[in-house]
Amino acid sequence: MHRVAKRNSTERPTNLKTEEESIIADHTIAAISTPAGEGAIALVRVSGTNAVAVADKVFRGKEKPSRFASHVQHFGEIFDRADRLIDQVMLAVHRAPTSYTGEDLIEISCHGGTLVTAKVLEACLHAGARAARPGEFTERAFLNGKMDLTQAEAVIDLIRAKTDLALRSATEQLEGRLGEKIRKIRDDLISLLAHIDASIDFPEEGIAPDEGETLRGRLDSVREQIDALLATADQGRILREGVRVVIYGATNAGKSSLLNRLLGYDRVIVSETHGTTRDTIEETVNLDGVPIRLLDTAGLRVSASELEREGIARTEKSLQLADLRLHIADRNAPKPPHFGETAGDSNEIVILNKSDLPEESDWKNFHAPRISCATGEGLPELQKEILARITKQNLRPESTVAINARHRDCLRRALESCDRTRAALSQGLSPEYVAVDVNEALRAVGEVIGAVDVEQILDSVFGQFCIGK
Repeated sequence: MHRVAKRNSTERPTNLKTEEESIIADHTIAAISTPAGEGAIALVRVSGTNAVAVADKVFRGKEKPSRFASHVQHFGEIFDRADRLIDQVMLAVHRAPTSYTGEDLIEISCHGGTLVTAKVLEACLHAGARAARPGEFTERAFLNGKMDLTQAEAVIDLIRAKTDLALRSATEQLEGRLGEKIRKIRDDLISLLAHIDASIDFPEEGIAPDEGETLRGRLDSVREQIDALLATADQGRILREGVRVVIYGATNAGKSSLLNRLLGYDRVIVSETHGTTRDTIEETVNLDGVPIRLLDTAGLRVSASELEREGIARTEKSLQLADLRLHIADRNAPKPPHFGETAGDSNEIVILNKSDLPEESDWKNFHAPRISCATGEGLPELQKEILARITKQNLRPESTVAINARHRDCLRRALESCDRTRAALSQGLSPEYVAVDVNEALRAVGEVIGAVDVEQILDSVFGQFCIGK
């Protein structure tokens, strides 16, 4: 009775389905799970309560899918509702709860043509499934407790990984490494809150909450754990998005040529005509395991062309958002006035291009890397300098456990609540006020993995203090 009375109706584990979510989950969904286009094999997935019944309607083989053992492939044929053969396929039944979604899941491996795959999906839809929404298979896996939110987010990170380190980070997050750290923080907060709540709710039991330095010490331990995860936010951004490196300079200095050289292929048209690049061009390159987002920009000069002026405005905007700037100049031409005033900036590397041509005397004592985009001279040294600057700015991810922007928002709110808790303790406020802030921290941390559950607090109270003896 106590648990029913104490539960706040607005608080629930976000991995427990509401009535609306339960209705949605009862629907059987289907989708093509391989990329569009032609290939040797394509995969069509069906998940839900009636997934096996859908398979029975469309598949013909030695026996019906409803009689298949779980996780075993069977050869057969798919027919449409007009009883016309579509394709010969391999079909497997993955029975709940040991499937990706936690529901009955059908996987149909058919030939990878665009039309034949669409026809197989259409047959499943006519047999009682509906088209799945983007991400709905993974959403169901989360709702059915097969993974937490950090693991669900790792699925898309795994797909989008562009470097070995990003791939390893996504894999470890999918395995639950980040989730384990978050759950450790939650457990510590639950224990802390349970002790405070017990002293409030059961004063007759003589339970005294931790006081003074002991309570602050437990709270500071939580704050340190949150701080350590918040420190990985920039690493997470770099792993997922890459280091933003902007190439800029005067027209015809070799910006597009440098981009092509760093990429290893001709991505941008190079011409001696000034103002060829009118827009920002972005490509990603893997530089010693670090994803680098290279941006080639419009050349900086005074222009009468409205189109070119818009390109220059975009260049200036890109420079404001850059992690690292590559300012390239033509050493075969006179040095522009005021050039190199930012040479001491750790976020900028000044580069002198066209080292295969005679150098203007203006550049004689100017210290900067000399390269030739025409011959490739100096490029290896420039790449090392780029990596050195990235390392110096702590933009090179060393750890594979790294939070994303959503995690950072949740953890920042949790840290703010912990700070308010500490202030309340310093001011000697009553346990009721302290409990409010600790509970807010707990909810914010729980949002990271999709778990907001006061039931665990009550379990901890009964477990620690033997209430009701």
